[in-house]
Amino acid sequence: MRVIGKRPSKKNPNWCNTCFKFMEKHHGGAEIECTLLFADVRGSTTLAEGMSAAEFRGLMERYYDVAATTVFENEGLVDKFVGDELVAMFFPLMAGDHHAVCGLAAARSLLEATGHADPDGPWVPVGIGLHTGAAWVGAVGEGVHVSITALGDAVNTTARLASAAAGGEILVTSPAAAAAGIENEDLERRALELKGKQEVVEVVSLTVSPALTVG
Repeated sequence: MRVIGKRPSKKNPNWCNTCFKFMEKHHGGAEIECTLLFADVRGSTTLAEGMSAAEFRGLMERYYDVAATTVFENEGLVDKFVGDELVAMFFPLMAGDHHAVCGLAAARSLLEATGHADPDGPWVPVGIGLHTGAAWVGAVGEGVHVSITALGDAVNTTARLASAAAGGEILVTSPAAAAAGIENEDLERRALELKGKQEVVEVVSLTVSPALTVG
């Protein structure tokens, strides 16, 4: 397959790069329903102040690695890392009709991988926003600066949710909760006024429980 130009995709190495290269070449894309995940490191400015630049870089590299792994393992794509923020997508091409289930599983796995279920607490505090809605997914940019990304109100909503989430918290919108099958669970519910949004956004809040120790 390598001889004919096929390689693991940088978006998810479990998939080949053929479809994504075609989209980039022809500026392909479409408006589809998908699930978006944004994850922010909470208090990164304070964290960076308390360590050397090299130590902070090492912490972020560890975070990038576990964040990407949780997305890849749950049939998602890493759109990008922006500073200390992960932007990921889950959509029918890869995750089928259960993209919201995959997105929620990735969110929970990321909290566990960063230590939020550990009795001693996380090695890096992370807040996550998860939303399901219509977004334009495809190639943007020109020349050598073409990439596959998502655009639209759903993206902006998810970004605002991640900013509003506390460390160790996943804020899931009502559409994402319904699509993931958790809308009837006994969860904390809130109505949030997000910056730049005219309408109140209904969400449920999830956390991961600390692991029990025996003995």
